[in-house]
Amino acid sequence: MEFREITLEDRDWMRQLLGYSDNRATEFNFTVLFIWRGIMNSKVCRADDFFVVRFHPQGAPDPMYIFPAGRGTEQQFKHLIQECMADAKASGHPFRMASVQQEQKEVLESLFPDKFSFEPVRNSFDYIYSAQDLTFLRGKKFQSKRNFVSRFKRQEGWSYETVGKENIAECMEMSLRWCAKYGCGKDPSMQSESCSVKNALDNFQELGLLGGLLRLNGEVVAFTIAEKTNSDTLLVHIEKAYGDIVGAYPTIANEFLRNTVVIDEAAGELSVKYINREDDAGDLGLREAKMQYHPLFLLEKYSVKEK
Repeated sequence: MEFREITLEDRDWMRQLLGYSDNRATEFNFTVLFIWRGIMNSKVCRADDFFVVRFHPQGAPDPMYIFPAGRGTEQQFKHLIQECMADAKASGHPFRMASVQQEQKEVLESLFPDKFSFEPVRNSFDYIYSAQDLTFLRGKKFQSKRNFVSRFKRQEGWSYETVGKENIAECMEMSLRWCAKYGCGKDPSMQSESCSVKNALDNFQELGLLGGLLRLNGEVVAFTIAEKTNSDTLLVHIEKAYGDIVGAYPTIANEFLRNTVVIDEAAGELSVKYINREDDAGDLGLREAKMQYHPLFLLEKYSVKEK
C-alpha cells in the first residue's frame, strides 16, 4: 500500500469519498484529518473509491488505521482490510484500528469472523446533540445556560461577528493569549491542540470553514470554528473563550448557532439536525461540561486488534 502525506490538494477527492459514507463521526471529516495530520503522523492511501488513513502518534506503540471511507463492493472492502493487515505486518506491528463505530464493528465481524477483538474507548466517544436544543436552549434543563448567556449579554460593549479574512488574525492572537494564560507550554495535549487550531485558522478559507467570535469592548474574548460534516450534522472543531469571563463559553456556542444554522426561527427550521461537539479526550472537566448540554447520544467507538 502506498501511504503518503495528506495535503490540501486531497480536499476535493477525499470529501467526495467521505460524502459516500455520509458519516457524522469526527474522524470522517477532511478538516480533522488535515489539521491533525502532523500531530497524529497521519498518512492516506486511496484504493478505487475507498481511502484509508494510517496514523501513528508519538508515544503510541503501534500504527492504527481508520475504517475505510468511500464506496465499493464487499469484496473490494474486504481486500482493502487485508491489505492494511499486510501493511501492519510488513512494518512489524500488530494490526490495529481506532474509532470503529458499532455498525462498522458489525461489518468487520461479518467479514472476518473471530479475527478481531473489540474494546470500547470512552475517551473517544463523540457527543451528539439536538441542533434544536443547542440553538434555542428551551426548557428547564437549559435554564442555567440561558442565565449565563443573559449575564454575558448584560455587559455593555459586547458584540458578535462572523469569522472571515478581516478578523481571522485576531482569532489567532486570542488563541495564543489563551494558551499563555492557561498553560499550553506545560501541557503536551494543549500544545497539540494549539497546533491544530493554527492549522485550521491558517487554512480557514481553503477548508471552507464557518466561524463566529465575541468581542467585549473591542477585544476578541471567544471564537468558534465549525463546518457541516455530512448531510445532517454540524461538527464543531474549535471553541475558545476566557474562562474568567462569565458566560463567554455558552454565549459563543449559542450565538454562533443562531447566526449560522437558523433558516426560519419562527418555524424552528434549521439547516442541520445534529451538532457534533467531538470527544472529551478523557478530560473529566471537559466531560462534565459536555454532559451539561444534555447530548442526545454518545457515538460509541471501539479499538480493534487482530487476535
